[in-house]
Amino acid sequence: MHGSTKKWLIIKITSAILIPFIIWFIINFVSVFDSNYSQLIDFFSPTTTKVLFSLFLVLAFTFFSLTISEIFEDYIGEEKLKNVANKLVFLFSIIIPLFVIICLIRI
Repeated sequence: MHGSTKKWLIIKITSAILIPFIIWFIINFVSVFDSNYSQLIDFFSPTTTKVLFSLFLVLAFTFFSLTISEIFEDYIGEEKLKNVANKLVFLFSIIIPLFVIICLIRI
């Protein structure tokens, strides 16, 4: 399978998997929106919530990095700039979810 086909397939799969996670996130975000710190900690304390939110972050950032990468390939003509932009997006799509997941584990 060609690299572009794999990327397209992963984008489609992650977007389909993200739909129930986004619904879950919106419903729970509305319920904790006006909460104080202790209520927020209580919300993120159960292991199931931590796992679901971690999966949501990993899927969302995977989808984000792949779609932004496609935009870079389409609209940035200079190869060096395109590679730097893709590597930075890839780096941030690993660092940010990892940092949040580590913070969630500590709760």
